[in-house]
Amino acid sequence: MGKIKKSRNRGKFDYNKNKKKLKKKMRRKDKPQIECPQIRKAWDEHKTVKQNLKDMGLSLGTKGMLPIKNSKETESKPAEANVLKPYVIEAMEEEASLHGPGKTTCSTDIIEYVQYMVKEYNEDYKAMARDEKNYYQDTPKQIKRKVDFYKRCHPKKYAAFIASLQSQKSS
Repeated sequence: MGKIKKSRNRGKFDYNKNKKKLKKKMRRKDKPQIECPQIRKAWDEHKTVKQNLKDMGLSLGTKGMLPIKNSKETESKPAEANVLKPYVIEAMEEEASLHGPGKTTCSTDIIEYVQYMVKEYNEDYKAMARDEKNYYQDTPKQIKRKVDFYKRCHPKKYAAFIASLQSQKSS
């Protein structure tokens, strides 16, 4: 019976592999990727994690943290005396205060379903529940929730849809 391939090749050097490149690749995998751009920008590779976070005014964990006090009681910030990089916290607070656009959207099926129901029955949810196109046998409350969800997700489209319905009825 022959030997296993791994045991035969153990002592041989592979000239086709660049060991230096492999070592760098492995070292890169070991380091965690910092997703926050503000922290990544201020990070110092020669310091430890704890030292980096302390310089930025952040904490590694909740252990040893002081309880949060009312802003009315203490207006001065004594913890900022040790902070070497206060711009990190300021940039993070500024980014957190910005409100981005809403990311909720309706599926095309719900949009078509709601438009059909509103076109046929306006605000009569009980009649909508009895409609033959109510395949999932939604109750009046469920249909109302779907209509409200559509109104919230696409207010401009809903307003344009209602305006087109009113123009059709008037002519």
